Amino acid sequence: MSAGAVAAVVLAAGGGGGGGAGGYSMRTDARFAPVLSHVVPAAVTYDRSLAPEGAWIEVGQRTDPDGTTTVRLRVTGMRPGARYGAHVHREPCGADPAAAGGHYQHRPSGDPAAANPRNEVWLDFRADRHGTGHAVARHAWGFRRAEAASVVLHDARDPAGRRVGCFTVPFG
Repeated sequence: MSAGAVAAVVLAAGGGGGGGAGGYSMRTDARFAPVLSHVVPAAVTYDRSLAPEGAWIEVGQRTDPDGTTTVRLRVTGMRPGARYGAHVHREPCGADPAAAGGHYQHRPSGDPAAANPRNEVWLDFRADRHGTGHAVARHAWGFRRAEAASVVLHDARDPAGRRVGCFTVPFG
C-alpha cells in the first residue's frame, strides 16, 4: 500500500473476497497529493482544481457471505458544486492518469453497452457547498481476485471523462 493510506481489512471466518463462505470488509482512506519525484501517493491528484491537494477520500467494501457487494465512497475538500464520475478501475494509480486502466467489469466486454452501473461499480457524486460528497453502489456479485485496484475520479463535465484523481484501494 502507498504512503499516506491506512486500510482496515476484516475477513470473516472461512472465506475471502469473492463472496465465498465467509465475507470481506475493508475501509481505507487517504489525502490527495501530487506525484513528486516518481513517488505516487495512494490518492493522487491529476487536477488540483477538482481534486485539491489535501482533499480526503475514503472507500469501503463489504462483501457478504451470499456474494452481495457494497462499495461506499466519501470525500471532503473537493470543489464545491462540482460533479464527478467515480468508478472502480482495474489497475493501481500511477503518475500517468491512464495507469489505472479501464473500468472493472463484472462481465468483461468490449461492447460499449456493457459500460453501465449494473456491470460496473459507479460511484458518481456531486460535491455539496462544503466540498463533501458520497456515493454507494450495491451488486449481487463480488470482485475477481486482483482485478479491481483503484477508484478513479472523472470530470463529469468532460464528455471524454478526463481523470482528475485516483485512489489505490485493496479491493477483495
